[in-house]
Amino acid sequence: MDNRDKHDNEKQADKAVLKESRQEQAVEAFLGGCNCAQAVFSTYADLFGIDRQTAMNLTNSLGGGISRLREVCGTVSAMALLTGLAEGDVEPTDLKARERVYKRTRDLTAKFEEENGSLICRELLHILGRDSSSRPSERTPEYYRKRPCAKFVACAAKIVEQELLEPGE
Repeated sequence: MDNRDKHDNEKQADKAVLKESRQEQAVEAFLGGCNCAQAVFSTYADLFGIDRQTAMNLTNSLGGGISRLREVCGTVSAMALLTGLAEGDVEPTDLKARERVYKRTRDLTAKFEEENGSLICRELLHILGRDSSSRPSERTPEYYRKRPCAKFVACAAKIVEQELLEPGE
């Protein structure tokens, strides 16, 4: 067994265990006022030893496609962060390990894009260009009726659970 196989086996043994689905919890977090990245990342952060407050702080600027710039969807950014935690332990000079994390992130991103047609916030929301304001939208019943973001949160949560987490009893 070479070092890569040994590392892969160790990573498999260390895979975060999910006892029950948290997809609804992620959607409820979004509907409760979290931005899209916070909703996904904070739902699973505890599985990697990160408390909710830290998770919320880490992902606060990622909502709205990075602070309402409408670039990469915050749910996709959250998946990338969780992939880094799941694969982790990358030494700066270990290019094979970095490649493995990049590949895994690309695979998850491809699944999201396949299901939703894009990974770019403005394309998902059918908005032309970037928002000119950094001010978040008020979270009203009308906001939630107009925005498909809860669907993207659910999709990202499903992908995280299927691809990154080990089902538990």
